[in-house]
Order: sequence, then structure tokens, then C-alpha cells
Amino acid sequence: MANVKEHERAELHKAIWGIADALRGSVSGWEFKAYVLGTLFYRFISEKLETSVNLSEQKAGNKGFVYGDLDDRTALPAKRQIVDKLGYFISPSHLFRNVYAAAERNRNLNVTLSDVFEEIEGSARGTESEQDFKGLFNGMNFNSTQNLGATVDERNDRLRDLLKGVAQMKLGDFKSNTIDAFGDAYEYLMKMYASFAGKSGGEFFTPQEASRLLALITTQGKAKVNKVYDPACGSGSLLMQVAKVIGKDKVLGGFFGQEKEPTIHQLCRMNMFLHDIDPRKFDIALGDTLKKPNERHLDEEPFEVVVSNPPYSIHWDGDSDPTLITDPRFAPAGVLAPRTKADFAFILHALAWLAENGCAAIVCFPGIFYRGGAEQKIRQYLVENNFVDALIDLPPNLFFGTSIATTILVLRKNKKNDNNVLFIDAKEQFVKEGNKNRLADENIAAIFKLYADRREVKHLTRLVPSTQIAAEGYNLSVSTYVEPRDTRPKVDIRQINARIAEIVAREDKLRKAVEKTIRELGE
Repeated sequence: MANVKEHERAELHKAIWGIADALRGSVSGWEFKAYVLGTLFYRFISEKLETSVNLSEQKAGNKGFVYGDLDDRTALPAKRQIVDKLGYFISPSHLFRNVYAAAERNRNLNVTLSDVFEEIEGSARGTESEQDFKGLFNGMNFNSTQNLGATVDERNDRLRDLLKGVAQMKLGDFKSNTIDAFGDAYEYLMKMYASFAGKSGGEFFTPQEASRLLALITTQGKAKVNKVYDPACGSGSLLMQVAKVIGKDKVLGGFFGQEKEPTIHQLCRMNMFLHDIDPRKFDIALGDTLKKPNERHLDEEPFEVVVSNPPYSIHWDGDSDPTLITDPRFAPAGVLAPRTKADFAFILHALAWLAENGCAAIVCFPGIFYRGGAEQKIRQYLVENNFVDALIDLPPNLFFGTSIATTILVLRKNKKNDNNVLFIDAKEQFVKEGNKNRLADENIAAIFKLYADRREVKHLTRLVPSTQIAAEGYNLSVSTYVEPRDTRPKVDIRQINARIAEIVAREDKLRKAVEKTIRELGE
């Protein structure tokens, strides 16, 4: 089964690369991401709707029923029932397979696709799922001369290529594929586009392998959790890895996140759908988490799992906004993160919204763990209140847009009698892949074992009491406490001395020979 899965995944990735590569020839791959990902999403929700309706009708005794073969007028009476069940409606003629089948002869394909997405979003208005679909397709302008072509014919040709590419992706039967095909395709596309985009792409996409490590750490020992949260969620890759590690049905209260960039916010919501997360079990807010966190996320209870890879060392209002020092997220520390380095603002936000029995794992820029000033005072607050569970140094060049080695900060509120902090040096745990480093399965397993075992291993881990950390000025850098392995070649001093004596003797012999020659020449 594993070989079957890997073969399907390899075939799928090959097809995705083909379509993206073809489309990049005329339009920037990064600019085109909304169209490719949006069309993949369109195919997904079309197949989900048709499969759901067909199964319901066939169970009711209507053998051979095929929703996509109906005319739109016949299907209309079932619209309310379909929206109540799935959260949206698509007319039979607007299903992906039917639009694609008619694309070659449709001279108004751009208009048809605009109508399709208006119908989908419109069908959710006034319903429980309105917020889930509102503005979801704003990044897909089918009349864009900049992205699709100067003339209608050019735009339609490009849209036909797009539909064809997505239609030919081997995603299997909606209910029976052996991999999470739609979700896997989406994540592969996001990774590919992040690679194309460099730094700007890395700001919203955390590689699956790093995401999996954070998910394993935060769900350790748990059969189920209440809610999962990412305060800077980007495209949602961290949230989805928690779903994969523990099982989406084991996240009882759902998945929550906030993203301030509108286009990425839309992609994150699509990601939820494409991983078949019930719309009633996710809430991805649009906005600046530090300025205006979405309070409805805390309506019920704090979060048992918090995972995040927030932007490194960005500017924020800090002490220029006098209200922030009284904000319940930041007030307990008694000081605000520097205006030019918001890293600890995200950390304190995550801690404030963490449940008493919860765990937070946050990817951080290493400089925040040894610098002085306000950051040192915040570290002191975290250590003295026993919130710091572990710090894990990761290898360099893992993330898109940066080659630095990052550090995972693990926070807990329920350490009880354990006042030690676990420091792990995992910088050598990687495999080389192209011009990037990657965490292979065995690397992830090795790092997680070091964390879970919570014992000292020479050159790899060290348990340090809070009193010693205080003596070090609340420095939380892993290198302060874990002595690196000496990889320099061993030197035998006796051999070197013997070699030197041999060289000196040879030089002496040569010198005497030269002096003898000079005397003879003089005579």
C-alpha cells in the first residue's frame, strides 16, 4: 500500500509540475497561483457535491442517478437541501466536469467561470456558511488582461489550458483514492510556488516536514484535543499537519487561525476545504493578530494546541501604542517587544491564548533568545513563571526565503514540579535536497524522540534548571547549554613531534651539504 501511495503521489506531482510549468511560460507562476489553486478547489467542491447527491439518491432507491446529467431547472428544487448539507450549491451545468467538457466550444468561457464562482459564493449568502465562502474567489479575475491575456480569445485559451491541466490531474475517485489527493496536490502546489517566490513565498508556507514536527510535539500523549490555533496561519500548512498527525476527527472544537494578507487568507480557507474539513469546524480570520486579534476565537475556551511560524523580526506598534502595555496578552510580562522586532509579541499572544493543559510550539528567529533589553525581560518572565518547556535548534536552510537556522520554542502552562528546560541541538538532523535542506522521516523521528524522552544525551540534549538559566542572564540559546560535538580530526601530538624532528634533521643534513659544496667551490 505504501508503494501504491508513493507512486500515486509521484504521478500527481509530475502532472502538477507540468501544468504549472506550462502556465508559467506566459504568466508569472506566483501571480497565477490563485487561478491554479482556485481551479483545483473548484474541481474538488464539484466532485464532492456530485458524489454526495448521487449517494443520497441511490440510497433512496434512485439507482443510476447522476446529478451532473440533470438540467439546471430540474436540480433547482434541491438547492436549499444541498446548501444545508454542504454549505454551497453548484448547478449541474456549472459542475467542473461539464464546464470542462464544453470549454473548447465555449467562446465565453471567461464569463461562464465568473458566473460559476458567483453562483457558489451567492448560494452561501444568508446561511451558516456565508463567511466560509465570502470573498473566497476574489483573486480569480477571469477578465484580467494582465494575468490572462489582452484579448478575450487569449484569455479563454489560457483558461482552457488551466481547466485541462487540472482535469488531467490523476486525483482518483473522490471517495476511494489511497492518498489525500486534493489536499496533497494543494500542498505540493503551495510548496512549488513558495519555492518560485523566494522570500515572499516563505512568509506564508511552512514546509510539511517542519510542520509535522511541531504537530507531533504539541499533540504528544493526547488522543484528542479541543481546538488548534495558529495566530499567523499563512496558507494553513501547520493546522493541516495537526489534522494529519492526530486525525481531524480528534480535533473536537475545530481549527482556528488569523492571516492579515487577503490573498493568502483565501488560500488558507481553500486549504481547509481541500482537506475536507467541515466548514463548521474551522474559522480563519482576516486581520492583524497583534493589532486586532479575532476575539470570537476565544468565545468558548483557550486552545489546547498552538502551532505557529510567525514572521521574523517585523515592525509593530509596540510602545508607540500606549494601550498595548495594558493588553492582557502583553501586560503580565511588564514590557513590550521592541517596535522593530515583534517576535515576542507573537509568542506572548500565543501563550495568552493557550489552555492550561495545552502546548504551543513556535518557530523563532534565534536572536531573540540572547539579546538584551526588553527581550531579555520577557525571557525572564517566561522562565520565572515556568512556561518554557524546550528549545530545539533546527538545521539551517529548511525554510523558504531564509537560510538561517531557526529554533522551536515549546511552551506549556502545566509543567508543575518540573523546573527544567530541555535544550536540543538538532542542527545536524537533515538531508540535502537540491539547494535546500529537508527533515526526512528519520530526522523528524530522531528529534521527536529526543524531545519525548526528556533526558540528557551528550552533545545533543541538556536539562537545565531555571536557576542556572537565571545565572546566565536568562539566555535561552541552545548553544549556551549544549556543547557541540568536536568534529575536528583528532591529532596525535607524538606523531607530529616525531615528524618535526625528522624534518629538522633533514634540514640540518641539507644545510651541511650546501655548506660543504660552497667550501669546495671556494677552494
